Amino acid sequence: MSGREARAGRFPGPSLIPALHAIQREHGWLPSEALVELSRETRRPLYEIQGLVSFYPHFRTGGPAAPVEIGVCRDLACWLRRDQAAIDPETLYANEDAVSVCQLSCLGRCDVAPAAVVNERPVSLSAADEVEAAVAAAREGRLGHAAALIPKRTWPTDPYAEEDGAGGYRVARKALAGGLDLDGAVAELKASNLRGMGGAGFPTGLKWGLVRAEEATPKYVICNADESEPGTFKDRQILAELPHLVLEGLLLGMLAVGAEQGWVFIRHEYEPEERVIRAELEQMRTEGLLGDDVLGSGQTLEIEVFVSPGGYILGEETALIECMEGHRGEPRNKPPFPGTHGLWDKPTLMNSVETFAAVPAILERGADWWRAQGAGDADGLKFFAVSGHVETPGVYCVPLGTPTGELIELAGGVSGARPMGAVQPGGASSNFLGPDALEVPLDFDALPKAGSMLGSGALVVMDDSTDLLAAATNVLGFFRQESCGKCVPCRVGSQKAETILAELLERGGGPADVDARIEELEETMRLTSICGLGQVALGPVLSVVSLDKSPR
Repeated sequence: MSGREARAGRFPGPSLIPALHAIQREHGWLPSEALVELSRETRRPLYEIQGLVSFYPHFRTGGPAAPVEIGVCRDLACWLRRDQAAIDPETLYANEDAVSVCQLSCLGRCDVAPAAVVNERPVSLSAADEVEAAVAAAREGRLGHAAALIPKRTWPTDPYAEEDGAGGYRVARKALAGGLDLDGAVAELKASNLRGMGGAGFPTGLKWGLVRAEEATPKYVICNADESEPGTFKDRQILAELPHLVLEGLLLGMLAVGAEQGWVFIRHEYEPEERVIRAELEQMRTEGLLGDDVLGSGQTLEIEVFVSPGGYILGEETALIECMEGHRGEPRNKPPFPGTHGLWDKPTLMNSVETFAAVPAILERGADWWRAQGAGDADGLKFFAVSGHVETPGVYCVPLGTPTGELIELAGGVSGARPMGAVQPGGASSNFLGPDALEVPLDFDALPKAGSMLGSGALVVMDDSTDLLAAATNVLGFFRQESCGKCVPCRVGSQKAETILAELLERGGGPADVDARIEELEETMRLTSICGLGQVALGPVLSVVSLDKSPR
């Protein structure tokens, strides 16, 4: 199949993941008899269904959850602010049969760290009253869904910000009316130098042009809203506050490449934001922007929501596609790439939430305007999630190329006015930089020269009291937990490295005590892992070792 590895043992038919979601919503878990019935109804073997259930962490077997289930985040931003917790659920509810407490991977709520969920409702452990009220409501069956936090803010990327909602989807309407040359639109994106804002940084206009040029049909467009890396929550805020830009960008992508079907692939932990997106889609249908013969153009356009069954690995584009096709979310070998052989082996355009949200502004205001928004040699605007040891964690939109220290000051500076110890500028997969990085511009070119990367735009700040090796080991623990297990170097290497480092920390060791075994494991994983998870998992650890050797 065009270079794609053989799909032995896979069965034709629609994805079973939505059906599994439905069963779990009905029962609170996946009873074996319901899975047997699903197997009979779909004529799919039970072992295929069980293989899916065992892979995805959101699916529950073994019995229903306790009436009250508290999930506590253990990853970097929450680990750094663990002393801010006003409540310890494991201690407070230890003797209550109706309450269970477990640890979870990053919840995407780093701005309210230390974060937790009560029956999947986000709470902050720094607010004891909030947690206790949520637990009390859950006990009584009164805990409803949380609303997405949508403050009234004006973002510089919104071309409709001053119009009180009027004029929304103006660029898409123009395209549907034939007033926007689509080849010209792709050229404008190329001229803007917009790059993928989800981490890879691939030129957006080039990607759109490649998929547009493909002759195979049908084509598909996917918005990757599965950000799951510790410290990364900017896309969540964009979904909540600028859903019209995300969906207009997605719609324009569909028009540009010739696709009739698009999806927003969203992580299940973003249920409040999912409801915002679904409401916006309904409004689009009301306005005639979705469906058959959209605005009399003769075009059929449909956008649906696909809810992730969990797992950081699904942020990798081919693993996400595997999930949507109804398989275990394991990355594919590349090439071929999704632009030519993506969803169901058809040309597929995939961009991140932030990337799609930038498109309407660029096509409305022009490539020259976008490039002029950058600082220094960088082009455009960038959303950053800032968390860790800062006074006001949150999402900030600044010129790409803004100095690191300036962004930290926008977030209120380092907590308690302490000196900075280190920073991860691009999320958990980026290398640690020391205090001398405050002048480094946050852009695609300057950060690699400084020894790190822009990544997803997640700035995690650590003050000078932080045990940096312990922090880096915490990051490694996340990658070890989230490894899909497909390739041996990542699966075994991450486990072995975490064991070595945990033992070192247990006996009071520091960066100077990290031995050659970690370097050997890092090289092996970087050179032989199939996807980026294994390739970068040990980079932060070695960057801490390098910082320790740097002259003071």
